[in-house]
Amino acid sequence: MENVETLYQKWLTSSKISDEERKTLKEMQAEEKADAFYRELEFGTAGMRGILGPGINRMNLFTVRKATIGFALYLLEKFPDAKSRGVALSHDNRFFSREFTLDSAKTLNRYGIKTYIFDSLRPTPELSFAVRFSHAVGGIMITASHNPKEYNGYKVYDENGCQLVPEKIDRLVEIISHLPSPLEIEIDEVEPFGESITYDENIDIAYRREVESIQINKDLKRDDFKIVFSPQHGTSYENAMKIFEDLGYEVYPVLSQCSHDPDFKNTASPNPEDVRAYEAAIKLAHEKEADIILITDPDADRVGLGARDSTGEYRLFTGNESGSMLLDYILAERKKKGLLASNGIVYSTIVTSSYSEIIPAYYGIESQLFLTGFKYIGDAIEQAIENKGPKFEFGYEESYGCLVKPFVRDKDALQALVMYSEMALFYKKQGKNLIQVYDDMQVRFGYHADKVYSIMFPGEAGAKKMTDLMDSLRLSPLKEIAGKKIIRVEDYLTSEAVEKGHRRPIFLPKADVYKMVLDDQSTIIIRPSGTEPKCKFYYEVVGKSSPSIKGKADSLHQELLRLLKI
Repeated sequence: MENVETLYQKWLTSSKISDEERKTLKEMQAEEKADAFYRELEFGTAGMRGILGPGINRMNLFTVRKATIGFALYLLEKFPDAKSRGVALSHDNRFFSREFTLDSAKTLNRYGIKTYIFDSLRPTPELSFAVRFSHAVGGIMITASHNPKEYNGYKVYDENGCQLVPEKIDRLVEIISHLPSPLEIEIDEVEPFGESITYDENIDIAYRREVESIQINKDLKRDDFKIVFSPQHGTSYENAMKIFEDLGYEVYPVLSQCSHDPDFKNTASPNPEDVRAYEAAIKLAHEKEADIILITDPDADRVGLGARDSTGEYRLFTGNESGSMLLDYILAERKKKGLLASNGIVYSTIVTSSYSEIIPAYYGIESQLFLTGFKYIGDAIEQAIENKGPKFEFGYEESYGCLVKPFVRDKDALQALVMYSEMALFYKKQGKNLIQVYDDMQVRFGYHADKVYSIMFPGEAGAKKMTDLMDSLRLSPLKEIAGKKIIRVEDYLTSEAVEKGHRRPIFLPKADVYKMVLDDQSTIIIRPSGTEPKCKFYYEVVGKSSPSIKGKADSLHQELLRLLKI
């Protein structure tokens, strides 16, 4: 590949570049220029995600168009009827999301492929639903999920409404890798152009009807139960409020966060993993004496949950805590009503709390773990349907995403809103708040605490530091940490687990993930992000009481950073 300065000059002098982009290029400092041009924005197993702006390592019309051309060629190669079945497209509230969506639709049309688009932004799970609703061959979602406002992203979906798993996306990545650079690529137009269809409200109605159908105890009286809700300026607001109204809940939206503002002006963070995202919601919850707080991320595939305790204060739950509570509630109530399948199964991931295995076993059903990424769960659902079992009961990730009913094949915040509300209402009728419910669950299943830390590694130098970090773990494995022996290591890049000198294979796709199991069964997982310049550290600590695990994850993290010299 050409060097940074040569590529920079090509963009700076290109007639294809807008005046605004040229101005941005001229104002770039050396470090920013290097980051924008040292590589092409990677199209990986989770699609693309990056900072907006000019450059080959940025999200812009040129990099998005190249990805769409690759997707068009992939679909035409894979599906003889790709042109007539078409592709569904949607987007979130971010800068250029609508422009990227319309340009992607136009690009597909120029290859003769029909497109279905919404009249404005829609949630990610509704895009998954739209693919299935329209019997399309694929889907495109323009979103950067929970990232800061400077970011945008591009995700692709298969004919089942599931993000492409590696065995599907590998061919797409190969096609894209052989295309010219983003600035030089041209579209091979065909006649006739593909038709562009705009969805009407019937698809929204159909989606909401399915979401409302997931209730288990739908006849619970809604009296004396209040919800504070925030869409974090994102895509969930319209659908969520109509669903809440249909189901009769008393809901107070955080109005300052209901506009589709790409600047996210009225939230300190749009990420449910960040406690700052809840500041306005907590303030409103105190005013209304709300029972629970629910917030969705901007593309509405994840939900953060908070609950009022007996003193009137609000406790925020981690994604593991809220997901495992909901798992226990759903399995318990389905079993009580005779709705739990004897061949039922729960899907989760290797970084999700071990409750995801303990709780299903308690109810007599199976569980299965996958790599991080809901696409693996979505694909497993499809495989189970084709094989006539096992029956999907619930799926969730530690990162606040879950799926209750598989009429979509991605995590679905709208479904989560419905079920978290029902769960909290159900237990309130029994005189319990969700803090008490979680405490009771720990008495039954053991005391667990989890925490996730993210460390940023920006730019080319950061990428090398992450690589060096993972290499050092593998070349010089740690023997103990904070006085606890490491009794097992699971390396998902080598697909091998090692315990007491014995090696066994790991039957999952290869991934740059490294797990350590301590002698008290606490776990540490280290995973470089596939979409952002950061490394995530996942801790799950276990103990015999709540005091025995308090602060333990923080201590482990600090000791690990010391040992790794980060």
